[in-house]
Amino acid sequence: MHASASRKALGGFFISGLLMSFPGAILPAWGYHLRSDFSTTGYFFLGMNLGVLASLWIALILLPRRGTNFVLSIACALAAGAMGYLALFSPPAPDWTRILGFFIIGIAAGLLNTAVFHAISTIYQINSAATINLAGTFFGVGCLTTSLFIAFTFNAYTVASRLILFAVIPAIFSIAFARARVAIDAPIRHRPWQQVARDFRNPLAILFSLLLFFQFGNEWSIAGWLPLFLIHRIGVSPVTALVLLSVFWLALLLGRIVCQAILPSVGHGKLLMTNVVTAMLGCITLVLTNNEFGATMGILLVGFGFSIIYPLVVEKIGARFPNYHPGYFNGIFSFALTGGMLAPWLLGYLADWSGVEIVMALPMAGTCAVFMLLVAIMVESKLSGRGSLQPEDHRI
Repeated sequence: MHASASRKALGGFFISGLLMSFPGAILPAWGYHLRSDFSTTGYFFLGMNLGVLASLWIALILLPRRGTNFVLSIACALAAGAMGYLALFSPPAPDWTRILGFFIIGIAAGLLNTAVFHAISTIYQINSAATINLAGTFFGVGCLTTSLFIAFTFNAYTVASRLILFAVIPAIFSIAFARARVAIDAPIRHRPWQQVARDFRNPLAILFSLLLFFQFGNEWSIAGWLPLFLIHRIGVSPVTALVLLSVFWLALLLGRIVCQAILPSVGHGKLLMTNVVTAMLGCITLVLTNNEFGATMGILLVGFGFSIIYPLVVEKIGARFPNYHPGYFNGIFSFALTGGMLAPWLLGYLADWSGVEIVMALPMAGTCAVFMLLVAIMVESKLSGRGSLQPEDHRI
């Protein structure tokens, strides 16, 4: 019964992937690669982040009263409505009108994530890493769909037409969720503020939260700014830049599938370190490259490197902090995740100051920080007698 509900609910991660990857894919279509005011572009990411934050409180109200089906359906309907709104207010409409559209998209994505994790809460508690990896696979397919859709329709339709066509996908899911029996409703978990405050005094919790902060910032900086960086850095066309963005999402997706297959037979600590080093090499390649081949190789390395870091880190956090659940707002770890999402906004100001090349230099520095934090966590595990990052249950 739980497995059947989860299969139906996981479609929400696909729509979430469509929405969260939308800014990076749509910016070239709107002509922002021809503009130099990158800080304005950054406000689109800020608007989405604020929408995700607002969705946390909306979900706390709606889930207990209306159930998971309703929240999933209304989130998809909001997403479809936001796409229609952005179709009406595409350039040359004022930039602030599109910021509002991204705010609504953020609300829709946040509601989807919370509702889906709420629906699969039981399975997550049984096997957190596999659940996160499976969710990430659906999410990655959604991200890949967005970039390919925008790339393949770039010269075929107007931006408004593409957005209206794109809105059909969440609209169909909204109807499907309204009619389906998805959720096995679990009680909404609230953490007292006293427990949340104690997390900020726990050195290990701070290390893990910093790791999440930098890793989330790395992933979304690349996802949001990669097309604009490639257009300015090596002079590719917008369509080629979107295809290379698709290569990033495909590498991330395939990396998760491959790592899922080898997780039972490979030490998780070794796998994490290998992936972090691979991502560092990819970031260095992107910073130094001046041609399409080098960019492709760097993107592949970064995608494969990032693919397994978040699922394994979440698994380890769940083993050490039982109150943690990625679908709920739970203190220091949620602050880290939402804080990491501010990185694409910050990059807009940095790009205005020093050029668009900074958008790859910052993830490179962030990946180095992830490496050092991972070493610190492994040292702490040894000193505390907990051993390596390998979990007690190897059936991932």
